[in-house]
Amino acid sequence: MPSATPSPPGPAAVLCGLAGWVPPRVVTNDELAARLDTDDAWIRTRTGISRRHIAEPGQATSDLAVEAGRLALRSAGDVPVDTVIVTTTTPDRPCPATAPLVAARLGLAGAAAFDVGAVCTGFVYGLATAAGLIAAGVARGVLLIGADTYSTIVDPLDRTNAIIFGDGAGAAVLRPGQADEPGAVGHFDLGSDGAHEDLITVAVGGSRQRSTAAEPTHAERHFAMRGKEVYRHAVTRMAASARATVEQAGRRTDDVDHFVPHQANLRILHSVADDLGLPRERCVANVDAVGNTGAASIPLALADAAAEQRIRPGDRLLLTAFGGGLTWGSCLLTWPALAPHPRPERSTP
Repeated sequence: MPSATPSPPGPAAVLCGLAGWVPPRVVTNDELAARLDTDDAWIRTRTGISRRHIAEPGQATSDLAVEAGRLALRSAGDVPVDTVIVTTTTPDRPCPATAPLVAARLGLAGAAAFDVGAVCTGFVYGLATAAGLIAAGVARGVLLIGADTYSTIVDPLDRTNAIIFGDGAGAAVLRPGQADEPGAVGHFDLGSDGAHEDLITVAVGGSRQRSTAAEPTHAERHFAMRGKEVYRHAVTRMAASARATVEQAGRRTDDVDHFVPHQANLRILHSVADDLGLPRERCVANVDAVGNTGAASIPLALADAAAEQRIRPGDRLLLTAFGGGLTWGSCLLTWPALAPHPRPERSTP
């Protein structure tokens, strides 16, 4: 068994609050089939998704983030929060960041607030950022929110992507604590490969496009993904990252009680679990009910599983994600006792 990597100096970041929120509007496969050349069976077979939640017109990422953040703060109780991190691919605006607005709406004006952009790996990157701030003594408490409204960037007539993505937000509160206590966010593995940035893109809106005189096409205005290549990279990168994290901790994959991957689609989730030699029943999944919600997917899956008591205090969890960039990351934690909260997909405004 490999030797464990020593814990970083300073206090550990401990998960003490968690919640998820999704828009009330549900879009079923049958509703999509009415406008796309597809059907329910085709979507289920290829993605494992049966429905997803979609934001209403005029509803922005910050609106979802505030709802999830408010519930997470309630779950955490009286833990002081002086830092807000929002990880998203769909900020309200290119400028300014979305986090300061979210902090102000939650009554946390004056808190440090910034966005993290790592696409679907965002929540894991955000956890690492929060852990570093707490270990350095810069933050006493962090509200980390993964929120995305992919319905605002996916072409509704794109059969390949419209069936996959949904909107949602998941939030966690982290406080200083001890590395050996339940909830402590442990060993991390993070990585990227910008040579493959073209696999997952939205071409329009940044300085690359704005610095040219060319008028963007309809396709360039929307989310694009080269699915087959993304599938291959996702399975390879997530499995390798998960292994590296487990090895850092001096553990084996058999020691993991629950595997919580980014909810890309069910085929990817099962392929990564198979690659790791983990029984599929240890894989936490709610992609069937909410779709791929980007940076929100891992906290939404955790909140859903906790509400259903599929994960219990003391369980050992392995989180792993993959997203555009390309980016990937994994981490370990032992599940703490948290205040109960409703299942995310049953939340109401």
